Amino acid sequence: MSSASPAVGRSLQVLLALAARTGPVGAATLARQLSIPRSTVYHLLDVLIEHHFVVHLPDQRGYGLGVAAFEIGSAYMRHEPLELLARPILRRLVDAIGETAHLGVLHGAETLYLIKEQPAVARVPVTMVTDVGVRLPAQLTASGRSILAHLPAAQVRALFPASTAFVVRTGRGPTSLPQLRRLLGTEHNQGWAEEDGLITEGLHSVAACAFDHSSRPIAAISVTRRTDRSALAVGELVRAVRHSAQQLTWAMSGVAPAGWFDAR
Repeated sequence: MSSASPAVGRSLQVLLALAARTGPVGAATLARQLSIPRSTVYHLLDVLIEHHFVVHLPDQRGYGLGVAAFEIGSAYMRHEPLELLARPILRRLVDAIGETAHLGVLHGAETLYLIKEQPAVARVPVTMVTDVGVRLPAQLTASGRSILAHLPAAQVRALFPASTAFVVRTGRGPTSLPQLRRLLGTEHNQGWAEEDGLITEGLHSVAACAFDHSSRPIAAISVTRRTDRSALAVGELVRAVRHSAQQLTWAMSGVAPAGWFDAR
């Protein structure tokens, strides 16, 4: 560690220690592990909390990574490696089901679309606002909610504080944090997320998320179809996107929660 910036080095040590754990860590444990005085650890944690890199979880008497740390990890994965790994998987998905597929990541409280793959010959034209680079409210999109459903409650609360005015596009969708939490709970339990007409009337999407090496949600694969023309059953779409999400998880050397991609 450079003597010119010991606080920076120690802050990074704290972040790396938290990233290596699967659950909250107490300040005393961090102090012992890093051989840093406990008072210094508390000071570093306060600074990191102020900048949203760490969250305090009083009910669990510990600290965990905050939304800023998650965003940095997502930003890294948004670069070429993730897109190179995901594109052939999306191409196979589109070839198999004949519908439009996307790769999306969480960017703050929004879904950011990185890849859009369409059938070579579309059976039915589908007009969407989900072009590459477009951002949409994460709570309205299947991709966004499939990721949000796997984040700790404290991170979701940080993304959607009590003062948040929930955006709706078609007059439907969650309008408060309690409503969003109930919806995320349902979608977490079923293993996939669904959006029907919340972004564009007449369009229906299902999505499943892929995981990184720490079992954190890193990206989502979604399929969108027109409800008035597609003959595909929802179950068929769900199986397809979950299989693709599993392939992306493996391609990234990720680790899904135990039993997550088992048949549901």
